[in-house]
Amino acid sequence: MVKITLSTKSVLLKDIKREWHLFDANGEVLGRFATKIAKILQGKHKVNYVPYLDNGDYVVVINASKIRLTGKKVKTKKYTKYSGYPGGLKVINFQTLFKKDPTEVIRHAVSGMLPKNKLRDERLKRLFIFTDDKHPYTDKINNQESNRKTTN
Repeated sequence: MVKITLSTKSVLLKDIKREWHLFDANGEVLGRFATKIAKILQGKHKVNYVPYLDNGDYVVVINASKIRLTGKKVKTKKYTKYSGYPGGLKVINFQTLFKKDPTEVIRHAVSGMLPKNKLRDERLKRLFIFTDDKHPYTDKINNQESNRKTTN
């Protein structure tokens, strides 16, 4: 009697197909929103996910200036950077950073939720954040949606 076994095929770089996803940050809570984005950037939503390959998708975030925080975090949340030199600690609070650049708030949150390894920078390069609802990637997102409708 012959026993047939199935083996798992590993994902090759040429087999990775990247899609475009559009997220609207209007009224979303920052942390919960960032986890959704991090999952898409890592490719965990795909069937062929492996942690050692970068098979995530492109993410476009619109309305970054309309994101919200819960509780007292708007007044108490602080972002720190350290240059490595004595006296090189820079501290900026959420309100100041949000007024200066609301996209940086989302980028920092998503960056903190990605694994700290060599793939992190490559994943963050596929994250495009815009303060309002205008972005230059409408054709890529629309083409992908039309391709899905024709194949389904």
